[in-house]
Amino acid sequence: MALTKQDIVERICEQLGFPKNPSIKITEAFLELIKSSLESGDDVLVSGFGKFCVRKKAERKGRNPATGEDAILSARRVVTFKCSGQLRKKINRK
Repeated sequence: MALTKQDIVERICEQLGFPKNPSIKITEAFLELIKSSLESGDDVLVSGFGKFCVRKKAERKGRNPATGEDAILSARRVVTFKCSGQLRKKINRK
């Protein structure tokens, strides 16, 4: 099951003892900081967690899977995530 924004708000309330409204504002502000940094092309590095990077993809040739027609996919920017070594170790513990 995915961790939702609402789950994050509830955990901030429980673990830090904040009321719900400030917890919502903290969560929204944090996500807006990440979005605005990525939108401007800056990377976001969260120590011990990972790094969000904006990569440029060039125009390329593709194919419509439904019709099999060739198509040209326009240039675009995408967000990638690379987890930190610490997070990788936690995920792979058994």
